[in-house]
Amino acid sequence: MTNHDKPDTVLSRAGRDPARHQGAVNPPVYHMSTVLFPSVAAREEAEGRPFDIYNYGRIGNPTADALERAMVELEGGHRAVSVSSGLAAITVSLLALLKAGDHLLMVDTVYGPTRRFCDTVLARFGVETTYYDPLVGAGIADLMRDDTRAVFLESPGSLTFEVQDVPAIAAVARGRGIATLIDNTWATPLFFQPIAHGVDVSIQAATKYVVGHADAMLGVMTCRDASTYRTVKRCAVQLGQCAGPDDVYLGLRGLRTLAPRLRTHQENGLTVARWLQGRVEVARILHPALPDDPGHALWQRDFTGACGLFGIILAQPYPEAAVAAMVDGLRLFGIGASWGGFESLILPAHPERVRTATAWAPSGPCLRLHVGLEDPDDLIADLAAGFDRLNAAAR
Repeated sequence: MTNHDKPDTVLSRAGRDPARHQGAVNPPVYHMSTVLFPSVAAREEAEGRPFDIYNYGRIGNPTADALERAMVELEGGHRAVSVSSGLAAITVSLLALLKAGDHLLMVDTVYGPTRRFCDTVLARFGVETTYYDPLVGAGIADLMRDDTRAVFLESPGSLTFEVQDVPAIAAVARGRGIATLIDNTWATPLFFQPIAHGVDVSIQAATKYVVGHADAMLGVMTCRDASTYRTVKRCAVQLGQCAGPDDVYLGLRGLRTLAPRLRTHQENGLTVARWLQGRVEVARILHPALPDDPGHALWQRDFTGACGLFGIILAQPYPEAAVAAMVDGLRLFGIGASWGGFESLILPAHPERVRTATAWAPSGPCLRLHVGLEDPDDLIADLAAGFDRLNAAAR
């Protein structure tokens, strides 16, 4: 972070400027497309400084600027770029830093839509992707080639929650002039600081914990330095990518309560995870904040907290119908693909269908849980009834 205020204070104050907005505590929502200028000279100046002077709503507005300034205060980077979704933040960043003939190193545990983008759009545009073991650490040097231009990380990994040695990978990449990007949605800047650990672009699917209420789509990329920012911002503008002002406002509002919400997600999640450790139906909990998790040492070294998202592996190959009986009947856990809102969610996961660099052969089905802000005792009772249905259906 860029000042001496503690994170909770930054979250409460970052991006606010009441004096600029007639004393309003929160920045207002600017609905704007056309921007009027007092003279031809003023418009020409804006054209020459497109990232510093508002000249069209798609390129920037005061509401987006407030969110981006707040994210920079949290991340400690140079400047940030807001776009329409988390996936847009990922794809814009990759397109900005890669060109035909380049080579990308992509973590094998990455978010599914990111993998699909690499295998389809980037492949069509002549970018080659190599998937790597998330646990490779400094050994990633052996995978780098003369044409490698970027390394993409996601820690913990999607679905299976492996923790990467981010500083080691970033150091190797920086030594070779290779850009590093990370999807940091799980931890948010509150619990992990990618730029402080050497990463060039820190990406948030702000749809999730930043917004926090499952009602807006938003992505943010925070860039380490001016050169990276200009490259990423220029690409976003050229692709017509921007975030809607109402969604940006909801992101700003969500930031104000991010700290207490995330800590409650952490506490509730660990309460549920520890209860699950005692269930005979569960072989393993995929949660790096638990001491027996393989990634716990790295998590403890680099992170300051955990969110409410983790996975479990069932102890035997339960039939799909039995798993469906368990999940379908849950009262408090919704079946949904997103996470990060106040609500609890559950979803069967199938990492084995997408891995190419690492094998995934668990003892039984995998479930991903997002533990929300409900009372954990109620969530545990809901899951206990679900296990009863699982066992009954498996007989």
